[in-house]
Amino acid sequence: MKNSRIVAICAAALVAVLALPATVTPAAADDSTIVFGAALAATGRDSREGALTRDGYEFWKDYVNSHGGIKVGGKTYKVAIEYADDETNPQTAARLVEKFISQDKVNFILGPYGSPNSASAAAVVERYKVPMVEGNGSAEKIFNQGFKYTFAVLSPARRYLEFVIDMALHQKDKPKTVAIVSANDAFSIEVAAGANDYALAHGLKVVYNSKYPADTTDVSGIVSAIKATNPDLILNGGHLQDAILLQRGFKEQNVNAKVFAYSVGPDTPDFRKTLGKDADYVFGGTQWSPTAKYKGAPGFITDSKVYAAEFAKKYGHIPDYHNAESSATCLAFQYAIEKAGSLDPQKVRDALASLDVVTFYGLLKFDDRGINIYKPMAVNQIQNGELKTVWPTGVQNAQPIYPTPDWSKR
Repeated sequence: MKNSRIVAICAAALVAVLALPATVTPAAADDSTIVFGAALAATGRDSREGALTRDGYEFWKDYVNSHGGIKVGGKTYKVAIEYADDETNPQTAARLVEKFISQDKVNFILGPYGSPNSASAAAVVERYKVPMVEGNGSAEKIFNQGFKYTFAVLSPARRYLEFVIDMALHQKDKPKTVAIVSANDAFSIEVAAGANDYALAHGLKVVYNSKYPADTTDVSGIVSAIKATNPDLILNGGHLQDAILLQRGFKEQNVNAKVFAYSVGPDTPDFRKTLGKDADYVFGGTQWSPTAKYKGAPGFITDSKVYAAEFAKKYGHIPDYHNAESSATCLAFQYAIEKAGSLDPQKVRDALASLDVVTFYGLLKFDDRGINIYKPMAVNQIQNGELKTVWPTGVQNAQPIYPTPDWSKR
């Protein structure tokens, strides 16, 4: 996917929805339920991340319903979420979101997984003037289109690996060189660009910077090229399957570095389960950590550690940041609806735009484009099969193991 693809997706979706009726009957809840629509990948490349997103949504829904529901003015509503498989396809996501609004009459939209699908969905909700909050599409290109009805609870893509570089620069044996490789999609390209700019601004030499096809199944050539540059840091902007392929390739070709870091992968249970001990020492930028010390507003779980414990009790694993940011996506709607005292889409949209509340996930606040630029990120590392938060110092529960031991010494 070329760097401008996300703009093309937005444009294509806008053209498609321009053919729709100029007005749509506002979605209205029944006497007792607020209904959300969510087009999520159940199949395709991002199906695992789609499942993590759904679990985060479901955890919030079950909690809210078991604690009385959402108060809207003088009335209390339960919540329901309707799902459909977007097949990791932006055009399918747009079509499903349009159906949710125009035919199924849902009240609001919860975002898909991934920047391309979030971009196409954003164009649709803009046409219908129905708010969408998402937690899994961080490419800033989505929010540079002038959309007014899309909000994202997560930090922008360009920040994903900045804290990894910062962590390495605070170690005794400071890195001097960095190799950057990314999938050729909007999110991954922005991750790589942010890492490149941050590295150069802090005196590092970028010895390799390249892309691979978004759906690649062979990274052997990329691995060989990186090995030839002998970098101190190896950074990847990509997705779960990319991270697994690359980490396997680095072991097979005996590529050693002080840091191996991925934008997506290390936090997910699948990464550690698939790679076993080969996942040890890997770093990842993370939107959230169970060790974060936030004191959240009432109405939901207020503490990160409690959220993690309750989620693990329900799903059998500590939540990763996809789970947490997805629950926070729903929580943004909860607070906005309560603040608006109404289910009117415009009033809820305006309440979202002015939201300023601390939660278990961190600060929920949006700039005038609709993205949360105010929440910092953290760095996790896999140590003896367990995910530890190692940076920044204010939230760490372990010290980083640095430099990464050579493959022959593990």
